[in-house]
Amino acid sequence: MGLLDGLRSVLGLRAEVDARRDADPDDLFGMSTAYITMETELGYDSLDVGALCFSGVDASSFRDAVDEVEAILEAGREETGTEFSVTSDDHGYHWVVLEDDDPEDLITSMHFAADTFIEHDYGSRLLAAVFAYEGDDAAKRHRDGGGGAAEVTKPAYWIYSFRRGRFYPFAPRPGRERDSSAEFKLEASLDGELEIEREKEYWYPLWPSEGGTHPWE
Repeated sequence: MGLLDGLRSVLGLRAEVDARRDADPDDLFGMSTAYITMETELGYDSLDVGALCFSGVDASSFRDAVDEVEAILEAGREETGTEFSVTSDDHGYHWVVLEDDDPEDLITSMHFAADTFIEHDYGSRLLAAVFAYEGDDAAKRHRDGGGGAAEVTKPAYWIYSFRRGRFYPFAPRPGRERDSSAEFKLEASLDGELEIEREKEYWYPLWPSEGGTHPWE
């Protein structure tokens, strides 16, 4: 199974068949408190960026939906300061990428975008919402009185699967490896604060395109 087929299976067709309930964009507001836990208890700083992953369809009504998403985000830019762009990756998926140093505004803008797809009856094209963080082990050791080891930053993401209506952690490392211990720690720390995906087979890695850093690149 190729990468594209795997994503379709885990976040798409198979997830839709196995979904426990209809996904609700309101679930995204759980990140409003989760980012505080990530920072104060786990040492992960928000990168002030999030993204919606969706699959396209060759239909004028779908293009109208994407145009309305852009129009809504453009209208809200002056009020919230949320910057956005719509891009595609090497795997054939599309992304609405949002940047804002206010987590509440970032989440609200993402909710508006997701809800617009749903209002246009294209909620089934939504695959995932991604929230980006970065941990700094060396800085944490220094704050705790440890040695002066070289600074190492480690990315981590919370991914919301629209088809499953659940969040799961993704901690990528160089060489397309995953830090399972970090992911399990994130799961344990945010359990009860977020609706966590219990079935690990749905913890699908969203690797970036070649040369990219984040899943949407």
